[in-house]
Amino acid sequence: MYQENDIRQMVRDVLTDLMANQTASAAHAPAKPAAPPAGVEDGFVPDVTAVSTKDEFHVLEPHNRQGYMDMKQYTVARLGVGRAGTRYNMWSMLHFRADHATAQDAVFTDVDDAFVKAQGFVAGQTLCVSKDEFLTRPDLGRKLNEETKALFQKELPRGAKVTLAVGDGLSSAAMVNIPDIVPAIKQGLKGYGIDAGPIPFVKYCRVGAMDDIGPLLDSDVVCMLIGERPGLATGESMSAYIAYKPNPERPESWRTVVSNIYSGGTPPAEAGAHIAALIKKILDAKVSGIDLSL
Repeated sequence: MYQENDIRQMVRDVLTDLMANQTASAAHAPAKPAAPPAGVEDGFVPDVTAVSTKDEFHVLEPHNRQGYMDMKQYTVARLGVGRAGTRYNMWSMLHFRADHATAQDAVFTDVDDAFVKAQGFVAGQTLCVSKDEFLTRPDLGRKLNEETKALFQKELPRGAKVTLAVGDGLSSAAMVNIPDIVPAIKQGLKGYGIDAGPIPFVKYCRVGAMDDIGPLLDSDVVCMLIGERPGLATGESMSAYIAYKPNPERPESWRTVVSNIYSGGTPPAEAGAHIAALIKKILDAKVSGIDLSL
């Protein structure tokens, strides 16, 4: 019988011979140019995000392809991504990474100062002094700094029925909705005889900043338009938080929320009309949040 050491030596000898034969064969074999992967031309991979996840489908030999595609039109969930062994296939993984990068950009980039100026906003800031502090100290993002308080008191009307405010929140990309949603809200309020007036913009803003704006300006209603935390479906989603006479003592349930505002969710112009109607309802009822539906 072979001893354990003898077996190990036999394995080493066989592996050594195999490696030597492979090296010799490779040295004499003609070089073959590597064929580019399917869909790659001149060394460039097509933009995987050019195709919506609603239209992507990578399951081989599906039982009911059309049924699958019909279902995908109702959701941005990643259905029918296919697989390579136990993993996602290449295109699904590339799309995932591209969407993840988009979400990161939305969080970590600032809203362009030129955009804020072009919109005519009165620009202020919370107690946060940097993006890192904003992300790690939510409490500071709920309070306006002293310079902003003084500026808002000087530039914005006091005692207005409605103060419409904008905050960057967790998505700078969500500002793409502003040129459509703000005019829609203003037009809707005008139909009710309400003038929204000048709009404050709050940098490094959390939703709770509206609780500082309310008492500062003595507004009946504050509507805060703010960038939502991005996901893999979009980095452009915005929410509207509306409250009657907000202040730091109010619970979060006092806020009425319209979320998922973007081109692939509730279109901003449509959301603006709905928000204007909600504001009028809140003014009439003198309550907001869960109390509005009781």
